Amino acid sequence: MKTVLCYGDSNTHGTLPIDFDILDTSFIPAFYRLPKEKRWTGILQKELGSEYEVIEEGLNGRTTVWDDPIEGSYRNGLKYLQPCLESHAPIDLVILMLGTNDLKTKFSVNAFDIAQSIGVLAYTIQKSGSGPKGTSPEVLIMCPPPLGKLSYLADLFDDGIEKSKDLALNYKKVARLHGCSFMDVGEIIKPSNIDGVHYNEEDILKLGKEVAKMVKKILG
Repeated sequence: MKTVLCYGDSNTHGTLPIDFDILDTSFIPAFYRLPKEKRWTGILQKELGSEYEVIEEGLNGRTTVWDDPIEGSYRNGLKYLQPCLESHAPIDLVILMLGTNDLKTKFSVNAFDIAQSIGVLAYTIQKSGSGPKGTSPEVLIMCPPPLGKLSYLADLFDDGIEKSKDLALNYKKVARLHGCSFMDVGEIIKPSNIDGVHYNEEDILKLGKEVAKMVKKILG
């Protein structure tokens, strides 16, 4: 059995598009989460079958390498990555899909910085020895699609829409630099216009199937 670890944020967690004002309504992730089999990771598992184990590691608000002073420093993806790798080893493939939360105004980083941060995560995975027999797991970098029409999240992301348009080019360069596989999710789906960040069920299904094709290509 081959093990695939999916390391991401709310879109890996399975959070649905949110159509309420977050400042006036408490956000409880469990209320707005798709059932396991309808998340892209669950669809990936179904498409790959019993010869693969898909491990979902999605966290709302997770960044690449940044401590969030408001939502919690534990959302820093780099801090949890090493223990996550060790707890699930041996791992054949790690799928990284992070960067959307880095676009938030409070982090003041551009697309180049975000891509370089993904590179830090990729390097950490490759040096972790968490692959079969202490080798390096394969790494698939998935670039999130550009932000869509923002509603209540507009102030949170400010100029994030423009910055998000430059992610794919920068991610592709970093993937090539680190010898990682690459997928531009923006070529497959777009965020829902409900909140401009999360994906609708139809697109999640499409994404899961496309990722499965890529995983089979990488792991044979």
